Amino acid sequence: MKYQNREDFEKVNDFGTGAPNDGFAQYFTGDSFLNVLVDPATSPLFLANVTFEPGCRNNWHIHHASKGGGQILICTAGEGWYQEEGKVAQELLPGTVVVIPPETKHWHGAKKDSWFAHISLEVPGENTSNEWLEPVTDQEYNAL
Repeated sequence: MKYQNREDFEKVNDFGTGAPNDGFAQYFTGDSFLNVLVDPATSPLFLANVTFEPGCRNNWHIHHASKGGGQILICTAGEGWYQEEGKVAQELLPGTVVVIPPETKHWHGAKKDSWFAHISLEVPGENTSNEWLEPVTDQEYNAL
C-alpha cells in the first residue's frame, strides 16, 4: 500500500523511523532515516530499519566480500524499488525479501509517490566493505 502522508505511514512502520540518516546522506537522493535495531557492539550482525521519503533512493553501490557478505532486505512498509545493474527494477512491497549477493551493483529506495521502509541486514563475511557509486539519475528513476 502506498503512503504519501508521513503520519499515516508511521502507523504501519512497525520498526520505527529512527533518526535522519545524516551519516550516509551524501549517498542518497532525498531524505532517509535510520533506526539501528541491534547493538553493533554486541551483535555479529548489523540490522537496521531504513526509511525513505517518497522519491528517496540510495546511490548505486556494491557490497564487497572475499567470502560470505552481501545484503538482505526485508520490506516492511510502503512501496519501493530494487534494481541490479543491467536488470529490470523489482517492485518492493511489505513481505518482499531480496537477497543481494556480494559484488552485485544495485540500488534501492522508495517509489516517487510513497514512503517506504525495509530492514537491512548486512551479511557477515570476510574482507567486507561497501563501495558507494554514482547516483541513480532522475531519468533512470522517473522511467520506472
